[in-house]
Amino acid sequence: MRIDVISLFPEFVAQCAAFGVVGRAGERGLLSLHGWNPRDYAEGNYRRVDDRPFGGGPGMVMLIDPLRASLKAAREADPRPARVVYLSPQGAPLTQAKVRELAGQERLVLLCGRYEGVDERLLAADVDEEISIGDYVLSGGELAAAVIVDAVARLQEGALNDADSAEQDSFEPVDPAGDPARVLLDCPHYTRPVSHELGDVPAVLMSGNHAEIARWRRQQALGRTWQRRPDLLDEASLSNADRALLAAYRASLGTVDDDSDG
Repeated sequence: MRIDVISLFPEFVAQCAAFGVVGRAGERGLLSLHGWNPRDYAEGNYRRVDDRPFGGGPGMVMLIDPLRASLKAAREADPRPARVVYLSPQGAPLTQAKVRELAGQERLVLLCGRYEGVDERLLAADVDEEISIGDYVLSGGELAAAVIVDAVARLQEGALNDADSAEQDSFEPVDPAGDPARVLLDCPHYTRPVSHELGDVPAVLMSGNHAEIARWRRQQALGRTWQRRPDLLDEASLSNADRALLAAYRASLGTVDDDSDG
């Protein structure tokens, strides 16, 4: 997969992508990351890339021409079609489903704004979609671009040493036999030592009984989602087995289900 980043600080995203799983994806030839600085395509002695907004107001707006020249250079660097994404707090929220969609693209171009943003005419003409990583404002799109690079790189085949690892992550669809796919948070994880002053590893995880371990992990995922992200849990769609697991989890916390009218 090839990702081109258009930014006044392309080296920032490149540095973020140099480590861990993403760095390994690059070393294995699964990810190719390229940066383009609009200032390199700006005219005049000062290489200006911004100007004051029409209508007045604070801040500056990024100019069309340097950005468009950067986009043109990025597109021409590889003949394959590229999906252009603008990182913006006004964009659609980034979800794991969207990450999987982006990871399936051969090419992405990530456009990072600065200041008050980018001239709307460029967005209307050259951007395929806008994506937000949260309901807050950053000083630029570089951090958001780095998040997308990380999220899609780890889903490239061969990036993870264990492919099953990605499928068991939080927010990944879970599709038990006969049940519709749902999204749950991940279960808790433990490693050595077995006993510690902070507590012991749950005995079921050392039992060797794979069916019981899978049942415990499923129950923990259901319970954690119910506790921490109830908006993700559609209890009406749960199977009878999942409902029983969740009821037992609640009971273990002293929470009793009450379906009575009275």
